Amino acid sequence: MATIDAIASVVEDMARTLDFYRLLGFDIPTSANTNGYVSIDLEGELHLAWNTAAVERTINPDRERPTAPGSMGLTLRCADPASVDVLFRAVVEAGHTAVLEPFDAPWGARHCRVLDPDGNAVDLFAPFP
Repeated sequence: MATIDAIASVVEDMARTLDFYRLLGFDIPTSANTNGYVSIDLEGELHLAWNTAAVERTINPDRERPTAPGSMGLTLRCADPASVDVLFRAVVEAGHTAVLEPFDAPWGARHCRVLDPDGNAVDLFAPFP
């Protein structure tokens, strides 16, 4: 079982995007404007996150979606790193599209990406202990 951890969007201009969300009342430091990835805490353990299109293309160079600005993704936290691989295999064996095979990400988590039936990105991850 995986739980929703983050709702993520791919953006072209991080500073412009963050300025927009600041107008809506989100407390985001201006130092984040030059980051390729930004995540803020929402209520509970849910996060709202943004990747620049450039960063997204570096981890996913052969796939157009979800690298286009405006694409949305769902990030699910798995119980542990091994669960990422198990859930990935189950989804792919059920006929769904694999985008990123499970890998050990430099940000300290096991990570992969699949597509839902409508082509929306669903990332599965678990931090390393």
